[in-house]
Amino acid sequence: MEQHYKLFRVRELADNDEDFIKTLAETFIEEVSVDLERLKKAVAEQNYQEAYQAAHKMKPTIDLFELGVLDVLIEVQDWGKFTKTDLNINPQLEVVTSKVNKALEEIQSDFNL
Repeated sequence: MEQHYKLFRVRELADNDEDFIKTLAETFIEEVSVDLERLKKAVAEQNYQEAYQAAHKMKPTIDLFELGVLDVLIEVQDWGKFTKTDLNINPQLEVVTSKVNKALEEIQSDFNL
């Protein structure tokens, strides 16, 4: 439990209300998985604005669950925000994708979702 994510800030936000913590975990699974697919598609299509919006939307949740890739996600966000056509952002996207997928699997297992 909690190898690829941390619940410290989630527990703090939820005031240790286990039902609310589970609800936040469910929301993480529902929203982050959709946002990650949106981000991957946007990067593949070099849709900078869409990549920026998807990464920006993911930031608070990635930060709350302390996945450890916020700085890398911000690099992806800035790639889109500043239309960095000269930068290959795929390595950073792979780091984010890998970490998010591991967290998704672990949260689903930990919360029996």
